[in-house]
Amino acid sequence: MEYSSFVTHRSNEVDGVSFTVKKMSLGGRLDLAKRIRQIGIRREFHNAGGNLEDELEVGIIENEINRAYLEWGVTGIDGLMIDGEAATVETVIHHGPERLTGEMLAAVRAELSLSEEERKN
Repeated sequence: MEYSSFVTHRSNEVDGVSFTVKKMSLGGRLDLAKRIRQIGIRREFHNAGGNLEDELEVGIIENEINRAYLEWGVTGIDGLMIDGEAATVETVIHHGPERLTGEMLAAVRAELSLSEEERKN
């Protein structure tokens, strides 16, 4: 049996672009959880605050979490140049089309979910 630890998606948002996402594994789930844990603690603290500053901080934290998902889960981007350079996860986050960023984030989050077959095991 040949197993690939990643899956490549063709973008529905940006013509000619594809991106590669890690498939979830036990080690991957652990690594990602460690990255998100500290950020999540800050989010809970500010969620309890209720004032405008706390609400703004929660929005920033949510974007930090999304960035962590993207940096962890997207391993490559093909078919996109940003300012004359081949796109990377970092350049898409900072300078790329936001709709592509959202699409990649959705793909990473989809890989985080266990399928019905995986839940049975």
